[in-house]
Amino acid sequence: MKTSLLKLLFLFCLSSSFYAQELLPFVENYTKLNYEGDNQTWNVAQGEDDAMYFANNHYLLRYDGVKWEKNMLPNKTVIRSIMVKDKRIYSGSYKEFGYWVRKNAKMHYVSISNNKQIFSDRDNEEIWKIFEFNNKIYFQSFNALFQFDGKRIKSFKFPFLASYCFVINNQLLVAAVDKGIYEFKDSQFVKIQRWSLLENNVIHSIEKHQNKIYFFTKKKGIYVDENGGLTAWKYPLNEILKGASINVAKFIKNNRLVVGTANRGVYIFDLNTGSYRNINRNNVLMNSSILSIALDKENDLWLGLDNGIAHVEVNSPVSIFHDNSGTLGSVYSVVKTDKGYLMASNYGVFKYEGDVFSFIPNSQGQSWNISKIDNKYLIGHDEGTFVYENGIFSKLNGVNGGWNLIKSSINNSYLQASYSGVYVYDDLQNSDHKVMIPGLLKPIKYIAQNRKNEIWAADNYRGLYRVVYNDSYEPLKIENITQKSKITNDFGVKIFEFRNEILYLINNSWYTYNSIADKLVKNEFFNTHFLNVSDIVKIDEDHFVILQDGLLYQVYANENKFVKNLFLEKYYKGKIINGNLKIFESNGNYLLNLDDGFVSFKFKSKANLNPQLKIEAFDKGVYVANNSKIPYNSELSINVISGKYGVEKPNIFYKLDKSGGFIPVKEGKILLNNLESGTHNFVAYNYSGSNYDEVTAFDFEVAKPWYFSFWMIVVYLLVIGAVLYLYYKWNKMRYLQKMKLREEELKHQKKILEMELKAENELNIQEYEKHILELEVLSKSSEVAGKSLSIAKQSEMIENIQRILETERDFNKLKSEIKKVIKINEVYKHEWEIFETNLNQIHNEFITKLSKKYPHLTSKDIKLCVYLKMNLSSKEIAPLMNISFRGVELHRYRLRKKLNLSQDDNLSNFLLSI
Repeated sequence: MKTSLLKLLFLFCLSSSFYAQELLPFVENYTKLNYEGDNQTWNVAQGEDDAMYFANNHYLLRYDGVKWEKNMLPNKTVIRSIMVKDKRIYSGSYKEFGYWVRKNAKMHYVSISNNKQIFSDRDNEEIWKIFEFNNKIYFQSFNALFQFDGKRIKSFKFPFLASYCFVINNQLLVAAVDKGIYEFKDSQFVKIQRWSLLENNVIHSIEKHQNKIYFFTKKKGIYVDENGGLTAWKYPLNEILKGASINVAKFIKNNRLVVGTANRGVYIFDLNTGSYRNINRNNVLMNSSILSIALDKENDLWLGLDNGIAHVEVNSPVSIFHDNSGTLGSVYSVVKTDKGYLMASNYGVFKYEGDVFSFIPNSQGQSWNISKIDNKYLIGHDEGTFVYENGIFSKLNGVNGGWNLIKSSINNSYLQASYSGVYVYDDLQNSDHKVMIPGLLKPIKYIAQNRKNEIWAADNYRGLYRVVYNDSYEPLKIENITQKSKITNDFGVKIFEFRNEILYLINNSWYTYNSIADKLVKNEFFNTHFLNVSDIVKIDEDHFVILQDGLLYQVYANENKFVKNLFLEKYYKGKIINGNLKIFESNGNYLLNLDDGFVSFKFKSKANLNPQLKIEAFDKGVYVANNSKIPYNSELSINVISGKYGVEKPNIFYKLDKSGGFIPVKEGKILLNNLESGTHNFVAYNYSGSNYDEVTAFDFEVAKPWYFSFWMIVVYLLVIGAVLYLYYKWNKMRYLQKMKLREEELKHQKKILEMELKAENELNIQEYEKHILELEVLSKSSEVAGKSLSIAKQSEMIENIQRILETERDFNKLKSEIKKVIKINEVYKHEWEIFETNLNQIHNEFITKLSKKYPHLTSKDIKLCVYLKMNLSSKEIAPLMNISFRGVELHRYRLRKKLNLSQDDNLSNFLLSI
């Protein structure tokens, strides 16, 4: 129940009319954050240098369209008034007046009143107005008038309390606070009796317009002197102004009157139509209290506010419909109607007719697009397609999410892109005559057709589809052409029709379809002229709008040439709805949708061909003149000043050292850093739409880094000389040391040679001793060989005994023969002992290693190993060990086991390896 009540309340609020929103001139508000000054701005004037000057309490502010400057008087008093004459900016303050002049990008103050003794100690004199009359400058306070002829100052005391002075019809009029109007003539104040009706009124302004004199009172509205009679202004606005407290007024171009009030902002009244616009805190003005008004050379307004400064482009073709209440929401499409404007937003459909802004009932919800067809307006809505005609809003069909509706270039049918695909309407009068293209059930955002039975459709997310169908709208082929063309990054494809050719914007590159290759190919012509384009909208066959590098351009296609006119960024900065840019054209006026309203404008027919540009450069706030030198590693701030603040501001680009592409100058300021040493050339260009024309240049030089300066080079030379000298001394000392070391080396070499000779002698002695030992070893070996021979003899003896035993039968003879053989063998017993001793000495190292490695071997085993190492056969070993041949074989078998040898391992080779 609570939710239903809230919905009803919301619908009631939307269905009501809203008066806060209006189509207003473009307004730029400047706060204390911008100019870093005080609140009240008492006076505004434009100098001959085209800069704007402001009396902002304690500061004289200067703004050239790029940079704000603030200056204070020497006595730091409040500046109440300023006036421009030639190159001087006159200012008035508390018991002080003088003028300012600008030299080398800095304001200098010259006092006129100082030490002149012209102010009375009794009066609290503040100079509230400065004006020129009969080639003299007048400084006016509320008590006196001070005349300055360039040399002397004359003061004239008012016989009454004055408000302000005015020059009308070559007369100097003085408005008394309560005694009417006086004329200052021949140093006298003469009352003008025919204006006695103005007595007891505070006059804040007197203006002459079309042979009529207008008097603007603070609380009683406007009076007009016409045909010799003074009457109250007869327009209804006068009643409103009586309660608004008039502060200042001024007539401007096109027969319009501007009235600044104390609490209701500024009124811009059109005397031709009797209509007016009120700009105040409730719409676009940041403050509703207007303290001063000035007109610049572009006939646009500058307002000094009670808190801030405002620039109102009343002479610009740009108008803004701005909603600061949040009622409207983001506008996705806007069109011009006979009575006003129709807007499609994310909250629904709204109309602005007869200065009344209202919601169209039953249209709540996301609205995407409005298309004007004949006298009807078709609205693509989240809940279907609606039609608005003769003030009646009705549902055409239930096609949800109508993003775009286009007319076919083949016949009179219409194509609609929607959430669920593409619909074809043969007759918009009858919503039943629609056909959905089957097989393309996707959210399609953009569509195009330039061939019969072929449609191009861009998916809202990614992909471009080519649909071929028959006359019954039955699809013959549906193919993802970006996928087929191997374009991987195909998000957010946009379709653009140009001169019967369809182009596709995919990932900032332009493509066309090659029917022979059956794929997309890059379009070199558009890629050359329109790089980094993020959005594009067609207006007609020869005009379209692009969003390029964040800047909006209107493009005119003149045969094969393109003329681009820049739409100043300040009108839409931060307010464009990305991916939903729409332009509606009506009689040369363009409507651009924004996220809080829309902007109405006319593009320039041609660019300013001869803009007057001025360049001011600063290094850390210090002015840098042309052809000056700046320190290395400086950050040079260059201000390109056009003297234009409104729609006439030229399209400025620049190049540094005439290299690279043309770079846009945004907000007139460029920061150059990381500059190489040497001369540089900064050139500013005006873009005329087709050409870049050089306007002005600025040359400067970047000094060499400190480590390359003259004195540093001298230091480097001195250091190098010192290093060379030290190197020479060091080399000499090193040479002497080297010679000394050479002598020492020779001594050492001699000593070493002696030691080497001695060592060589000792080595020779060792070799000799070694040779002796080898001879001894040979001797021992001979003994071993002899012993071996002896052993062989013993073997022979044993064999002889065996033979005797076998052959001799006679015992005595047998005994005799055996004794004989034994006696012979005793001769060799001593030789066997010598043999064993020599054998152990020769193979002592082998025996030691073998005993350590195999400690479980017996002495008999070791003896067998020695014989085997000597490469003796089993037959030769048997008598040496006093065992049989089979005993040797058996011992060999046991030895292999003790040595852990396999059958494949050779025992003799193994022992030789130890």
